[in-house]
Amino acid sequence: MSILVAVLLLFAGVSEAVGRIVPLLARRPGMPRTLVAGLLLAAGLVEGAVFALWPLTAWNLAELVVSSPPPGENLPWTAEPAAPLLLAAVLAFPMLGRFLHLLLFVGVGATLADPLATATGLGWWSAAGCVAVAGVGLGLAVETVRRLVVRISVPRATESIA
Repeated sequence: MSILVAVLLLFAGVSEAVGRIVPLLARRPGMPRTLVAGLLLAAGLVEGAVFALWPLTAWNLAELVVSSPPPGENLPWTAEPAAPLLLAAVLAFPMLGRFLHLLLFVGVGATLADPLATATGLGWWSAAGCVAVAGVGLGLAVETVRRLVVRISVPRATESIA
């Protein structure tokens, strides 16, 4: 992975995190800035890591589908599919449209499916299925962790003793 691709994935991760954390901040005014900065950095690194794991997860799924292991190495990230992820992450802001966000992710997935099909010998639709299952699986895992963190971080209401 080149430095340019790593930077694009990191920016996409931070942008995705901002899109998820800004609504939380709107509901909880007065949060300390250091906490917000820490949340943004940690969430951005996690989102960037998930983006980076997408081709690797798709490659591993493709290895399960084919009868013999593919001769090539793992599917590498290039700037071509990584750049639209940055735009997709910017569009993660709730007010800008979830459908367009989803459409861009489908486009990036289709871009990843082509080299995966070539490298593994799978048909394009099978490779696209591997990319889709990997993307959905990683997305569900991150969403589960996100909801768990929110549930843990919500202050509990104290019961009044009557």
